[in-house]
Amino acid sequence: MSGEDIPKTQTAAIVRKQGGPVEFDDNYPVTLPGDDEILVKVLYTGVCQSDLHTKAGTATGPDGNPITKIKLPHVGGHEGVGRVVKFGPNLNPTDKLQLGTLVGIRFLSRVCHECEYCKSGRDQHCGKSTNHLHHEDGSFQEYCVLDTKFLTELPQDIDPKVIGPTLCAGVTAYKAVKNANIKEGEYLTVIGAGGGLGHFAVQYGLALGAKVLGVDAGTEKQRFVESLGAQFVDFSKCKDLAEEIKNLTSGGSHAVVVTSGHPLAFRGLADIARIGGSISIVGIPPGEVKLDAPVAAIVIKGLKIQGNLVGSLKETLEAVEFVRNGKVKPHVKVRPFRDLPEVYELLEKGDVPGRIVLEL
Repeated sequence: MSGEDIPKTQTAAIVRKQGGPVEFDDNYPVTLPGDDEILVKVLYTGVCQSDLHTKAGTATGPDGNPITKIKLPHVGGHEGVGRVVKFGPNLNPTDKLQLGTLVGIRFLSRVCHECEYCKSGRDQHCGKSTNHLHHEDGSFQEYCVLDTKFLTELPQDIDPKVIGPTLCAGVTAYKAVKNANIKEGEYLTVIGAGGGLGHFAVQYGLALGAKVLGVDAGTEKQRFVESLGAQFVDFSKCKDLAEEIKNLTSGGSHAVVVTSGHPLAFRGLADIARIGGSISIVGIPPGEVKLDAPVAAIVIKGLKIQGNLVGSLKETLEAVEFVRNGKVKPHVKVRPFRDLPEVYELLEKGDVPGRIVLEL
C-alpha cells in the first residue's frame, strides 16, 4: 500500500463514555503520521482485561480509585500487530524499517527518554509517558499512528496472529516470573493459570525450568493448564488451598505469581509461599483490595513481594523471543473484529482460556 492509498476514514471500535457500549464507527478519521511517526495497518489485536475495565470505568489507579481521565471517544487495544503503510514527512525507509515491516502496538505509546526510569531500562514507569489505553487511540481500529522513537520492532519471521498478546499479557507474565527469581527445579505456583496472563506465566516458568502448579477452576481450565505441562490445582475443590500447595511442594512454593484480578486471589499468599519465597503480583483487582499477608509472616518467613507493571521495551523483546523460538506458545482464538462486544462479555464471565485475538 502506498501513501496515496491511505483512506481518509476507517472502522474503529469506540466507546463514547465510560460505562457505555462499544460502537463501530465506519467513518472514524484516519490520523496521518507527523514527524518521527509512522502509520500502521492493524492486522490483529488481542483483547486485554485492561481494555474491558477502562471501557467500563472500573480500571483502578495506584490510589485505588477508578481511572476516569481518558481520551474520549475511547479507542482501546494495546496488543496489536500491523504493517507500516506510511512514513511521517521527515522519515524515509531504512534497512530495518520499510513499507510492509511488521511492528507491534503496545500499551505504552511514548516516553520521555530522559528520566531516571527511561535511562535505567524501566521505561514503563516513565512519569511523562502516554499509552494506547488512556491517552491515544489503540489497536481497535484499522490504522494506528506510532512513535518511531519508541517503536516495537518485531522479528519479521513471527506469526502475527499469536504475537500480539505477548506484547502485554506475555511480557507482564514474563516480568513477573523473572522478578520471582525462580530457579531450575523450584516450584512456581501461578494463580489464575488458565487465563490470558496465567497461561503465559505457566509457560515462562516451565521455559525457565520451574516445576509449575497452575491454580484455577473447572474442567476446561484443567485440561488447558495440563496441556501446557503444568500440574493443575482446582481451588474450588480445595478445602484449604495453602495446605494443598504445601503438600504438593513439600513445604510451600518457592514463588507465587498472581495473574488473576479477582479479590479472592490475594488471600493467603503468605501461607502458600515457603520460607524465603517470592510473591510476584500482576493482577489488579477493582477497588481498594489489600494484600492479605500478615506482616509477621512476611518478616519471619523472609518473603519477597514484587509488583509488576507490564515490562520495558527490552523485556518485551525478550518475551517475544521465547515465542519466536517456540519455548512459549500463546494459546489464541482468532475472531472477527466486530465480535469485540461479545469478547468483553466472555471476559467478564472469566470464560476465556488463553487469549482472544481479533482480525481486522
